[in-house]
This record gives sequence, structure tokens and C-alpha cells, in this order.
Amino acid sequence: MLKFDAVSMRYPEVGDVLRNVSFHLEKGEIAFLTGHSGAGKSTLFKLIAMMESTKRGKITFSDYNLGNVKPNQIPFIRRKMGLIFQDYKLLNDRTVFDNVALPLIIMGYSYNEISRRVRAALDKVGLLGKEKKYPLTLSGGEQQRVGIARAVVNKPLMILADEPTGNLDPELSAEIMYLFEQFKQIGVTVLIASHDISLISQLNHRLLTLEHGNLITGGENYESRI
Repeated sequence: MLKFDAVSMRYPEVGDVLRNVSFHLEKGEIAFLTGHSGAGKSTLFKLIAMMESTKRGKITFSDYNLGNVKPNQIPFIRRKMGLIFQDYKLLNDRTVFDNVALPLIIMGYSYNEISRRVRAALDKVGLLGKEKKYPLTLSGGEQQRVGIARAVVNKPLMILADEPTGNLDPELSAEIMYLFEQFKQIGVTVLIASHDISLISQLNHRLLTLEHGNLITGGENYESRI
């Protein structure tokens, strides 16, 4: 599903931020990405989401070599990914329904199909019945679940979650992780950037650890247990 093969990334002002990173995530695998501030986590996510690019090494997502993707192909491939953020990135002047529907509206789906998919996504995250609410009237955990519904409404192959439990208490964090486990069961690959070591230690998933741009655990010799 996702493969990094000796990937490096350099910014002129700071030098190498990733150094020969290699790993392979299978379909339906969950993995955590961790490391100190500045270790390279954000850069790795940006490379997967094609917000940055590098010719040093090879990144394969599904059947696509991301290093050879043309600019006009990026929106199409990015639709196969669901992005989840720590600060939710919801539109506070739009209802829950409209926030979740946004990716489908951009893609030009019919209203009936949008309504069906949005309701299914909200049902999956336990928010069916709150379509007409506005984000600021919801709790932090509910807002994060709206973000998850928006990320999965287009049935992505992979979810990229950047500190999705960073603003939540342990109980809500566990609820969010349970949702990710449900997506894993239907074959969605999930990569979660997190500093929450206590949460990570409770779950039996691969741990990819970056240290000064080097992948020191969970790399190419790791044996997946999905």
C-alpha cells in the first residue's frame, strides 16, 4: 500500500531532514509515527500527501510512484487519502453535514449520493443525528470525529492522522483509536503521528520512530503482524 525506499529530503536552509528512510505498510495495517520535535515526521507526512516532493529515493502509494506524479494527477491521487488533523480544521460557519460533505461536493457527486455517504460516515463515528449542528457547539472529541468522518467519506485507501488525540483526554483518545481499528478491519491503512507514548504502548501496532531524520525502529526489516 505504502512503501518508502531509501527516501531522503533536504531543505537548503536546514540540511537533511530525512535520511534513507525505508519502510512498507500493508493494506489494512495501523502504524504509529513518533519522534522528537524536528525529527522529520511532518516532512514524511507532506511527502506522502504530495505537499512536498523529493527525487532522493522512491515513494510508492498503491500503484503510484509519487516521484513521477504530474501536477494534474495530484488531486486524483490525494482523494485516495484521508487527512486528519490535531486542530480539526473544520469550517465553523458550516454545519457538520456540510463539513463532511465538502470533499464530495468538490468532486461533483449528486446530492443523493452525498447525503447517503455523509450519513453513513457520521453513523460510523457515532454522530448520526448531529448533521445540523455547528462545530463550535460540539465537544472536542465530537469535533475530531467530524474530522474523521470527513476523512473517510470518500472511502480512502489510507488515513494520515497528525496528532489526532493531542487535544483529547485519555478516554476520548481511546474512542478515537477504536474508530481507527474499525477502519483497519475494512482494509484501510492508517498512519498516525503521535507523541502519546502511553496510548501507543497500550496498542499492538508497529512503531515507526524517527530520530534526527533517521528511522530507528519499525523500518524495512519489520515483520508486519496484520
